[in-house]
Amino acid sequence: MLLEREAATETLVATLREASTGRGRMVVIEGEPGIGKTALLQSFCDMMDAKLRVHWGWNDPFTTPRPLGALHDMVATFNSEVGDMLRNGASPDLIFSTVLNALARAAEPSILIFEDLHWADHATLDLIRFLGRRVSLLKVMIAVTIRPTELDRDHPATILLGDLPTAAVTRIALMPLSREAVDMLAGDRKEEGDLYRATGGNPFFVTELLADGNGGEGHLPVSIRDAVWARWSRLPAAIRSFLEMISILPSGVPAFMLPHLIGEDADRVVDQSIERGLLRRDEKGALIFRHELARQATLERISPANQRVLHAHMDDIFAALPNAESNTNLLAQRLHHIALSGNAERLLQLAPKAAAQAALLGAHQQAANHLATALDHVALAPPPLAAQLYEDWAHETFLAGSVSSDETMRAYNFAISLWRSQTQIERVGLNLCRLARLHWRRGETDRAIAYTEDAVRELESLPACRELALAYSTRSQFLMLQDQFEEAIVWGERAIELSDRLGEVETRIHALNNVGTSLIFSGQSGGSGLLEESLALSLQHGFHDHASRAYTNFAEGCMLAREFEMAERLMTEGISYCVQYDLDAAAHYLLGRHAQLRMEQGRLHEAQMISEGVMSKTSFPRVMRLPAFLVLARVKMRLGQAEGVDLLNEALGQGVTTSEPQRIIPVRLALLEAAWLRESRDEAREHVDALVAIGLKQLSSWDLGEMLVWLRRLSLPMSFETPDADLPAPRTAELEGKFEQAANLWLTLDQPYEAALSLMQVDDESTGEALSRAVTLFDELEAKAAAALARRRATRLGLADALPKRRRGPYRSARQHPLGLTLSEEKVLSLLVQGLGNKEIARTLSRSLRTIEHQVSSVLGKFNASNRLEVLLRVRSEPWLVQKARESAGPS
Repeated sequence: MLLEREAATETLVATLREASTGRGRMVVIEGEPGIGKTALLQSFCDMMDAKLRVHWGWNDPFTTPRPLGALHDMVATFNSEVGDMLRNGASPDLIFSTVLNALARAAEPSILIFEDLHWADHATLDLIRFLGRRVSLLKVMIAVTIRPTELDRDHPATILLGDLPTAAVTRIALMPLSREAVDMLAGDRKEEGDLYRATGGNPFFVTELLADGNGGEGHLPVSIRDAVWARWSRLPAAIRSFLEMISILPSGVPAFMLPHLIGEDADRVVDQSIERGLLRRDEKGALIFRHELARQATLERISPANQRVLHAHMDDIFAALPNAESNTNLLAQRLHHIALSGNAERLLQLAPKAAAQAALLGAHQQAANHLATALDHVALAPPPLAAQLYEDWAHETFLAGSVSSDETMRAYNFAISLWRSQTQIERVGLNLCRLARLHWRRGETDRAIAYTEDAVRELESLPACRELALAYSTRSQFLMLQDQFEEAIVWGERAIELSDRLGEVETRIHALNNVGTSLIFSGQSGGSGLLEESLALSLQHGFHDHASRAYTNFAEGCMLAREFEMAERLMTEGISYCVQYDLDAAAHYLLGRHAQLRMEQGRLHEAQMISEGVMSKTSFPRVMRLPAFLVLARVKMRLGQAEGVDLLNEALGQGVTTSEPQRIIPVRLALLEAAWLRESRDEAREHVDALVAIGLKQLSSWDLGEMLVWLRRLSLPMSFETPDADLPAPRTAELEGKFEQAANLWLTLDQPYEAALSLMQVDDESTGEALSRAVTLFDELEAKAAAALARRRATRLGLADALPKRRRGPYRSARQHPLGLTLSEEKVLSLLVQGLGNKEIARTLSRSLRTIEHQVSSVLGKFNASNRLEVLLRVRSEPWLVQKARESAGPS
């Protein structure tokens, strides 16, 4: 065991022991360069049973990291299927799922080691995030090494570590060795100088200085670079030359490359280098420096001019290998050497190819980095190549998240200008559409629409092309988001017709969604069928983003029509789908709609639970949290919590900044309710005037009906002309004074809160009975604000004695589970997430195995899950589900 690493080793052993039981964990080993992170893992693995499967991967300090480079290293010992997928450029989600399935199927526990996380590419970070969120379900221990000195708070690796579930992560911070440990390592030579002072207790510094062999002369270098240089200077020229040559290879030297580097004398030089402790072979058989710092120190010995020569020579060697321009791994390494050799012509040739391959893996930031390297030499590129470089770089930075970047916008404009100079109007149109999307995400809707119109106008002067179909569909989407539904339908149908002629299925999917959503929200027929087709095609072709959008818009359409059963199914499927494919923002947007459904059903506590869970995810964009924010504000208001109205006003402010009616109208209506509950007609007038200013034709029949009902309840005059509209039956009944009929219609629609509101309006001989029914409903829902108002009204009318007494303690609504689980099923869920099998659950709950099997099957169905793993993933995304279950899983 290593000196002063006993506690760290015991932590690793305990972590592996827990992982072996199916409760995997991640270990983050951090410390300065040379502190012994790799040595600790090597010592630990040497202690383990030979049957243990260890997969080791490295992240290298290339100019632009290799996409999934660490996984490339692992495939030799891990899984041939994953290797084939990497070579064939499979999509990241497919690769990640295959890795997960291989780990889940493994009979024996596994260790995955990702070295130097601070140099990892974004695809590798996504893989670790994907596995880290599921590791507690596997017989896997994931270990990563990282240098904190390489990180800041905005470093992608820092963000990754913050995203991982805290309960599944163990952190080991390695400290420098003590003076006693350094003296023990020095042995008889500890009196030759103050090794501890010179090294600061860094194990690598100590080891290198002791291996230098010059300590007897009283020479103590003040830095590791001096120590390495002093040692290197006494090496034979052939070894020193070899070390300098391979120092430009961050990943080390594969065995097959050695003859290309030093010819027939390779074996002798390599053997001598290993014997002297200068180099070692890693688990892949590649030749690497015994420590990364030694490689860096060696590299510093070489002049910049000679480094360029060595990099050019290395590219020549790579270029002679088979598949040099199609192998993702080789191409990334070639580009690294080409960039450092200064060969601009070759860089401009290969950077776009490397970027395209990185993009296929979903490594959009790496693709952008490759293209940025080429853009450093764009002045040497012919105009078509320069335009393509600007276009691709802008698109990759857009996909990587730089949607509000001025640099991205300038790149799009450069591309447009260059394509126009080459009379490539199709490319001009494509970039105008992409530029429009960028402006829309920045909140600059007018400019977005203007650019889309420019794209349409220019592309319509050409023969029909896919870029024109995209322009039509993009125009349709912007109009739909602004509630200009008739125009959105026209443009969307143009996009569909042209997409069909050109065989463009992805544009058809996008346009079907726009048209279907517009039809539903404008009260026309046929929208559901189009959304069903959009969703089916998205699932068929694996367009995850389109599928999540179809689930969302379809579910919202069902909510509008009060088709709650269908909305529930779509939301449950959509949330499960988004969780499965790590579309977290889309999942939580849908969860906000699920909270809205629960609010409409009068299940206020569950609506609050879900919406608070979504709002806790502060990293998501504002728009993705707005549905949950509105629900949280309105529910708090109904529950009588003081901050409810303040939150509604805040939600209004956020909605107004989007300029989208769907973000503004519902908040205004909620504030009308708040004014009614507070019996403040002046507050109500402000919001009525604002709704009229928006335009009553912008309101759906449900929203218009709600506004008119609030006017009647508040006894406010109608100072405007009402548009012709077929209002929903319960709203029409109340406006006609048929309050009890309205209440019954609301109960049929499973909206008890609305039913109670209608009952409060009864003003005849049955007022006392109606108020009693209303208060009973409000009390069951714990809608304290409305219940208090109803009681005040009854007191003013002298009917207080006819009302039911205030109830105390938990009501029926507080006992419901957000997914509709029964109390028995909640207990089963609580035990299921603890990893218990059916027999153990039956024994714990003292029930028959058959009963438990039925209840587990029912739980899976309500989670829309095909197996327990999917339930556990959903619970991890929505922890309130299992917290609710645990509240119900007390002694039985």
